[in-house]
Amino acid sequence: MFQFQLQMRNAMVWMLAAMIPVVSAAAAESHVVPLTELHQAAVASTEARRANLDRVEHFFSSDVAQASLRAAKIDGDQVMKALPLLSDEELARLAARTDRLQTDFAAGALSTLHLTYIVIALAAAVFVLIIVAAR
Repeated sequence: MFQFQLQMRNAMVWMLAAMIPVVSAAAAESHVVPLTELHQAAVASTEARRANLDRVEHFFSSDVAQASLRAAKIDGDQVMKALPLLSDEELARLAARTDRLQTDFAAGALSTLHLTYIVIALAAAVFVLIIVAAR
């Protein structure tokens, strides 16, 4: 009788050991948010941040923006180094503003003087956002 109980216990242990990976895989697939969806969202967020950072860096590295920063005695390299420190939301808002500025300037809606003041204000905003975030 004891031998039979031991064999039954061993059979149950092996059966449970075989079921654990199957149950784990099923639980992972029936998760509230599938892992593939989370991965895709993370990739999309990273790509959006990279695109926004590229657009803002392109704006601040333009000749007009660099001349404006030099006129205000602001180090353009410091601005460029501070840009990656902005949050995703701040970076997206700044990218939208710089896109609008470039469009308005290209359309003649802004003079070089207006653009200079706006570039100085945006650079100051970058520094303020970094200082506030550091606290």
